Amino acid sequence: MLVNVIERVLFPNTFGMELIYSFVIIFCSLLIYFSTKKMYEVSKYEGIKYFRISFIFFAIAYFFKSFISFSLVFFGFHEAMEFLSVLLGVVTLFLFMYASTMAIFYLLYSVVWKHVENKKFIIPLAHVLVLVISAASILYMSAWALIVIQVGLFGFIAVSNYLSYNKLNRKKKSGSIHVIYFFLFIFWMLNLSDILVSGFDPIFEILVSFVSIGIFLTILYKVTKNVGLN
Repeated sequence: MLVNVIERVLFPNTFGMELIYSFVIIFCSLLIYFSTKKMYEVSKYEGIKYFRISFIFFAIAYFFKSFISFSLVFFGFHEAMEFLSVLLGVVTLFLFMYASTMAIFYLLYSVVWKHVENKKFIIPLAHVLVLVISAASILYMSAWALIVIQVGLFGFIAVSNYLSYNKLNRKKKSGSIHVIYFFLFIFWMLNLSDILVSGFDPIFEILVSFVSIGIFLTILYKVTKNVGLN
């Protein structure tokens, strides 16, 4: 399974579209991070801090994914799948697993941080656990454990976010950013399906990329609207 995942992560059928898609995700993620800096500095609200950090990890994940993928194709490693290609593929997949899972963790933590005790240890512990699980996924040639964790984290986010949203009055609901978490859930499910399911038609992959780009641009709009940049 893992070899197939490496192939689909590094050598997508629609390579040009993949680069554009990754660039948009990285650009939007960094813009969201920097556009919310002043909001956090003024409010010192912990939830904003963790929300911002999650987008740095999204940017890191897609930087490594697109940069290494471009390097391998540019230098012609795809056809031969030489040792260097395989090694870089494994390292890239490891970093992608780690960064994307931490992005989801920080999204979850931005929602539940008020209810967490021993805050001093929870984040370092999460980093260590995700690193270990990512390494184990590579070592045992199976990404299912990490995928289950990611889906579980997003499931918890969905429930927590829904309960929090229902507590808002009608006026606050209309301007709420809670919908962003829902958009991110759809975005990540699309990405997992594109990576894990083999045999997708290139046209379908392009459609998934366009939908994902549209979702992230919508998230960017919602965030910048709430911080007053538009």
